[in-house]
Amino acid sequence: MSENDELIDYDEDVAVAFMQNYLPQELKGRFSDDDLFYLLDLMCEFYEKNDYFNDDDEEKEERELIAFIIKEAKKNEIGDYTAEEIVMVLRAEEAYMATLDLPE
Repeated sequence: MSENDELIDYDEDVAVAFMQNYLPQELKGRFSDDDLFYLLDLMCEFYEKNDYFNDDDEEKEERELIAFIIKEAKKNEIGDYTAEEIVMVLRAEEAYMATLDLPE
């Protein structure tokens, strides 16, 4: 399977719907679909800029990703999110990724 085949399996519309259902009840109204699309774009931007897909320090990578998302969302007036809220979004996206049949 080529790298392009892997990308076809990831459907942002399905990911956002999955994430909306996955988020805990207290966050159900906090993120609109547009907010989640924006946050997904920020995740991709972060990884493209930092080339962290092969980083061994996942904790450091996640802290930097969270800080980046919070900073960019605030700067672009999308939302003023807490680290805890962004962690829940990241967990929701990870759960969606786990449903895909992607080779490691």
